[in-house]
Amino acid sequence: MNLSFETELNNLLESIFQKLNLETKYANVKASDRPDLSDFQCNGALALAKTLHKNPREIAAMIAENLQNCAGIDSVSVDGPGFINIKLTNQAIAENMDKISADARLGCGLVDDPHREVLDYGGPNVAKEMHVGHLRSGVIGEAIQRIERFVGNEVTSDVHLGDWGTPMGMILAEIICCDGNLDKVESYNIAQITEFYKKANIRCKEDEKARETARKITAALQDGDPVLRKAWEHLRSESVKAVEENYQKLDVHFDLWWGESDAHQTCGEIVALARRLGIAQLDEGAEIIRLEEGNKPKPPVILVKSDGGYTYHTTDLATIKMRVDQLNAQEIVYFTDNRQSLHFEQVFEGAEKLKIAPHVKLQHIVFGTVNGADGKPFKTRDGGVMNLETLIEISKEKVRQSLPKAGEVEGYGAAEIEKLVEQIAVAAIKFQDLKNTIASGYVFELEDFAKFEGKTGPYIQYAVARINSILRKAKAANVCEGNVMLSMPEERVLALKLAQVHNVVMRAHSEKEPSIIADYAYTLAQVFSSFYNVCSIMNAGSEILASSRLRLARLVRDVLILMLYLLGIEAPEVMLKAENKGE
Repeated sequence: MNLSFETELNNLLESIFQKLNLETKYANVKASDRPDLSDFQCNGALALAKTLHKNPREIAAMIAENLQNCAGIDSVSVDGPGFINIKLTNQAIAENMDKISADARLGCGLVDDPHREVLDYGGPNVAKEMHVGHLRSGVIGEAIQRIERFVGNEVTSDVHLGDWGTPMGMILAEIICCDGNLDKVESYNIAQITEFYKKANIRCKEDEKARETARKITAALQDGDPVLRKAWEHLRSESVKAVEENYQKLDVHFDLWWGESDAHQTCGEIVALARRLGIAQLDEGAEIIRLEEGNKPKPPVILVKSDGGYTYHTTDLATIKMRVDQLNAQEIVYFTDNRQSLHFEQVFEGAEKLKIAPHVKLQHIVFGTVNGADGKPFKTRDGGVMNLETLIEISKEKVRQSLPKAGEVEGYGAAEIEKLVEQIAVAAIKFQDLKNTIASGYVFELEDFAKFEGKTGPYIQYAVARINSILRKAKAANVCEGNVMLSMPEERVLALKLAQVHNVVMRAHSEKEPSIIADYAYTLAQVFSSFYNVCSIMNAGSEILASSRLRLARLVRDVLILMLYLLGIEAPEVMLKAENKGE
């Protein structure tokens, strides 16, 4: 159920515009730029004036006259060059709060045209420990997955493992070089496998013979050599286990664990299709698809290398085909950093030429990097890229410092405290990431990110816990919720902020931008704090007023929990602080 005031007012304006023979595309409102004057404003008269060659104030006055006596509207005025200012009645706002309070979806509607989409995020490589660079892809992708599901789309999330290319041949070659064979490979854990990869990387950079050996082993693996395949399966299994453990700590989930290896057979189909369509060409021993250069020269899609191996282009094209053929995808969205922008431009144009995804929307969402205080990608003290597990542990230790010790608060032993540590640390990490727009990088502020005040995840969690405490006290005092009535300006401001939840979620969906939800959650928590400082519940002065304010408080709590959920963050029932030893 869409209980947005904007939707109601837009529908009302559309009927008025039709009545006045005005273009309905301008019949829309937005939250007022001057909340001291009105709740909403319509700027359509200014746009209409250009096409009608009339004074915008004259058009605005005509629209305002038709709005004046509509139900729920307290006043309408025309200001400036032709802005239509609309103020709602307190009764209309209060009734809207009661409807939202009774709605399981808190007034949030669903998309008009639900569709099937595949979200490709995470993207770790097999045989390498995950590092801080993998944080954004997983955290952003998980939030978008939750938002898309909530608005009614059918979503399939896929981690898309890098498990099949030359790096696999390099590791296997290095193990053979060190051990003489692959007999011990199944005894190696992810840390040991990572060390083999590091050594292989150095060796192959320095030695052409080593590179050639790695290429031959990669080709033999992909051709089905049973010994290599068995060793590869262990490398992949250990890597997937490590990836799952890291992402589980961050509450990041995937429906599919497809990798490049799963697309290997379909790669052959892609090459055959390109030949059949006559778009495959030979170029210095490689098989390519030339792309339209236009004003900007664009390298070709390389389907088959001169040594006969497939490329990342081929694998991604094959994966698109699989997602369309097997998952019936109508939209496929990729989340990576900006270094892969050209790659996806090539892949998307290649898919168009191959006609493998007709009527499918292909989108690449680029995100910035996680940086240290120096503005450069976040690293460890010794200068290496910090692995994700270390980052999570550092964050948890920072949170532990702000919480009481086990047993210092009744009912909170070691397990309960550690659960809180995990919930708060994950909230701190995720919110610090998601409060920034996806496209921008950000500085990971280790000293500030876990604070219980400011624009942080723990601040929102604490707001929820604070309201939970209020609700418990009200229950103990036999104060029950009642219909909302607005008697103070702070109540009105809070109610109007709550009424925005549908629009916030839909904007986050349409723009694929979780920061919209993070910003709204923070602002709502702040507005509630201002409300509660002025509008007492337990000392409201009347039972009716206390019941009304209690409903508003509970509604804020429910909306904040929903916003945190959409960001992939849990909301603890209670938050503890070391200095307070309690709620």
